[in-house]
Amino acid sequence: MSGQPDMPLPVTSSLEPEFTKSQAALYREVLLLFNQHQIPYAVSGAFALQQHTGIWRTTKDLDLFLTSETVSVALRLLRKQGYHCEILDPVWLAKAHRDDFFVDMITGMSNAAITVTDSWVARARPAVVVGVETRVLAPEELVASKVFVTRRERFDGADIVHVVYGTQGELDWERIFALVGEHWEMLLYALVLFRYVYPAQTHYVPDRVWHELIARLRKEIKQPKPSARFRGSLIDDKMFAIDVNEWGLPDLLAGVSRAAYAQSGLDARLRRSRL
Repeated sequence: MSGQPDMPLPVTSSLEPEFTKSQAALYREVLLLFNQHQIPYAVSGAFALQQHTGIWRTTKDLDLFLTSETVSVALRLLRKQGYHCEILDPVWLAKAHRDDFFVDMITGMSNAAITVTDSWVARARPAVVVGVETRVLAPEELVASKVFVTRRERFDGADIVHVVYGTQGELDWERIFALVGEHWEMLLYALVLFRYVYPAQTHYVPDRVWHELIARLRKEIKQPKPSARFRGSLIDDKMFAIDVNEWGLPDLLAGVSRAAYAQSGLDARLRRSRL
């Protein structure tokens, strides 16, 4: 036991949370600023989830998805406006904040398995967020952004389930396959959860999708590859730490992160920008 008082867990609801005046003003300021300066981005997080599912979630963050090339430009702009800016991880996350509220600028998944590209922004859907005309992630990208959020302290599988249910499966499944790529088993994992939660709506996932994923799984089970890599650290490097630290399995996460770090060039751009 941590000794900390139990905090109430969030309960899903269609009721819009009450944003404080300062919180809403900050979100509006950033969105209008990005729009004015034509910074390419898409809103994600609680606002995108509400758009596609009707579920509202209390949040202290405004989540924006951008490419790594765009983040350095966005940070320079925000710094000039008096925001405190920092890079938490050059692979995927930068933050800007004022008072108690944050803007998260996200360029991919924390394990570097999936990266935001220009197409994510181009495919975003029109929406109004805190009174500002903007765009939110399309449901396909929203699903892809959540397939690896499977940690002990945070699990977004229910969000994926709700996106499929909320859209009645009217999704570009080929796009989703392209986004998850070699990590298709994580998609299957989420869809099996959907099937369990909503058995009467199994048809929201087209037969061709079930057949393709199950055929792949059968093939991999029948013909396992002895050289296949341990992938537990891509799920959660803390829960699977013993596999790497004590059982001698390779740390795939470290290799993927190093490659993504080198390719992003974000750290160098930020140094040149003196951010």
